Amino acid sequence: MIKYLLILTVVLTTALTVNAQTSPKPLATLNKYPWTENDLLAPEVLAADIKNGKTPLIYNIGVVEDIKGARNIGAASHAEAIDKLKAEVVKLPKHTTLIIYCGCCPFTRCPNAQPAFNTLKGLGFTNVKLLNLPENLKTNWISKGFPLAK
Repeated sequence: MIKYLLILTVVLTTALTVNAQTSPKPLATLNKYPWTENDLLAPEVLAADIKNGKTPLIYNIGVVEDIKGARNIGAASHAEAIDKLKAEVVKLPKHTTLIIYCGCCPFTRCPNAQPAFNTLKGLGFTNVKLLNLPENLKTNWISKGFPLAK
């Protein structure tokens, strides 16, 4: 009887341990990007700010069209563009809101968002926002009639 209880205990313990180890977090909850949900800015919010004349500092860190009021930095996957971005922000207070966007492709393939975001955070900026363009600028901005530079 004791032998069976011991075997049953081992089997149950093993089953519970195996089950716990084979229940990983869903992939969607694993953030492989340096930004969080709080660092993303909805296009509607930025478009409303621009429309109301409250245009913050916006940096185009890609090779797409410029949003109204954006400063074109160029593809942040290139050192020259990162140097230009640093020169643009070097004298700003560290709490300044800085909005960056690329919009050439989805975040999962964007070569520009991470280098620019990491650079600004590395410089000590505490309010860096990435414009939430999950597909691209055309789909998530232009097709909605949001303002572009003329």
